[in-house]
Amino acid sequence: MKTSTLIILAVVCIIIFIAPLIMFSGHGEDDGYFGGSDDAASEQIEASHYEPWFSSIWEPPSGEIESLLFALQAAIGAIIIGYFFGYWRGQGKEE
Repeated sequence: MKTSTLIILAVVCIIIFIAPLIMFSGHGEDDGYFGGSDDAASEQIEASHYEPWFSSIWEPPSGEIESLLFALQAAIGAIIIGYFFGYWRGQGKEE
């Protein structure tokens, strides 16, 4: 391997190993709780007493089904993106 490749790889490894130590050091305002933007948005909406003007057509029967559908959607998207990257790479090698 080239020296520059080894240096980049070493820097990436250091970042991967040090980042969790910094993130979980306990110096956060919520003592390590990482809430997502969905939680923050839900809290703001509930605080404003917003009334939705429509309802969902179909609600998944459980959280597991909802997670399954989300994972399936992500997998289908990854397959499509991977196909196009592979296609473009194959076209580049053909030329």
